[in-house]
Amino acid sequence: MLTFISRRFLQSLFVMLAVSLIAFALFRFVGDPVAQMVGQETSIEDQERIRERLGLNDSIPTQFARFIGKLATADFGYSYRTRQPVSEMILTRLPATLELGFVSLLISLLVGIPAGIYTALRRGGVLANTLLVTTLVGISIPTFVIGIFLIYLFGVKLGWLPTFGRGDTVALGWWKTSFLTLDGLRSLLLPAVTLGVYQLTLTMRLVRAEMQDVLKTDYIKFATARGINYRSLYFNHAFRNTLIPVITIIGLQLGGIIAFSIVTESVFQWPGMGLLFLDSIRYVDIPVMSVYLVLIALMFVVINLIVDILYFAIDPRVRIKDGKS
Repeated sequence: MLTFISRRFLQSLFVMLAVSLIAFALFRFVGDPVAQMVGQETSIEDQERIRERLGLNDSIPTQFARFIGKLATADFGYSYRTRQPVSEMILTRLPATLELGFVSLLISLLVGIPAGIYTALRRGGVLANTLLVTTLVGISIPTFVIGIFLIYLFGVKLGWLPTFGRGDTVALGWWKTSFLTLDGLRSLLLPAVTLGVYQLTLTMRLVRAEMQDVLKTDYIKFATARGINYRSLYFNHAFRNTLIPVITIIGLQLGGIIAFSIVTESVFQWPGMGLLFLDSIRYVDIPVMSVYLVLIALMFVVINLIVDILYFAIDPRVRIKDGKS
């Protein structure tokens, strides 16, 4: 197992190096940050002094080496716009994004997995077909349209839930949580449902497809012929063998929810990392944009590494293949 983890870890390092190179190169062409930092009355000489102080006149290899060195030591530098440490800005916004992502993932799993099992076992039923059609509509509608509809229905017409912001929070050290206040939970509900609808559909359809495939296998037919209780057959045998692809989709969902929460955070003005990234694009704040991209990639890499380790622990076929390699 140590060889397996070491190989995956080495691959992850190469991925992070490639992402760092992309982040460094991509955001060098989004505009001149100095022009955004100074006013129109600033002289050319002053602009050049600022550019020199920021290291923007150095050669590309020198700038990239400095960029990698700072990332390796968790020194993310300072924002060009606010002059605050980027790490401080990220840590301030991180709890909001992680809590939103966690609740969205929880909604998608708590609803998607039982719905997937039900539609697999009740094929052709009225309720099963209704669920399939409903989720097909949900996956076809853009996220921002779902968010606007929920705002209009539950916020404007019914007045049940807040339509923007994070509500009241409680500070637990540097972490500000919405879970410990009623206003925070109410504010969290609409954006979490908006972000979780698409993931819910994917989870339900994946569980349904895998469950149907497992029910057609020979060992399930043999277990049925032996007279094993249907509840035990479905949940102890069939569902257990659908867990491997479900683990994969859970890992990808968590990374995807965090990475693509930008639209939802923008619609609901949720003060997370996605909204910070949009603001940094508007003001050509290159350090914030670069660090955001690298951190999102790091989350994906860590999640995929954990999923690979879980694969190794759950599926004996992976251990056998690794032992032969």
